[in-house]
Amino acid sequence: MNFLINFKEFKSNLFKKANVIFFTLVIITFLLDRLTKLKIINNYNESPYYVNDYLNFDLIWNIGIGFGFLSSSSSIIYNSITIIIAVVILILFYLSLISNNLDKFIYSIIIGGALGNFYDRITYKAVPDFIDLHYNNFHWFTFNVADIFISVGILAFIVNGFFAKDLK
Repeated sequence: MNFLINFKEFKSNLFKKANVIFFTLVIITFLLDRLTKLKIINNYNESPYYVNDYLNFDLIWNIGIGFGFLSSSSSIIYNSITIIIAVVILILFYLSLISNNLDKFIYSIIIGGALGNFYDRITYKAVPDFIDLHYNNFHWFTFNVADIFISVGILAFIVNGFFAKDLK
């Protein structure tokens, strides 16, 4: 894949119907994430909300990346990670413009989720995570809706990579 940007191709691809549809998917994904985060932030009362025996909503503020990885109180590390995330989002955006429709869909849900978490990193200096899956005393990492979109998108990208080779 050629990562050098051909600006003529970029400009002509930007407003193609397929790209507009997938940009809309990015916006919908972003908005779903924002709405769920705003709901939990505005209604959180310091104790977990028990949904059932396997699910709680419990607001925590994550200063790391996915599932708390690379958490650090250093502003240099935090800002560096934030810049890297911004660059990755821009690369994914470009790749989505030059990709086939399946890849556009996959990139769109990853970008939408990444933008949701990126927005929080800029706005709150942390990402609100609140979905707590558990079984008895075992708790999975607390996560949010953006993390679901990113994880599903990455899994779809990997699975597509395996099957795309078989189709050629």
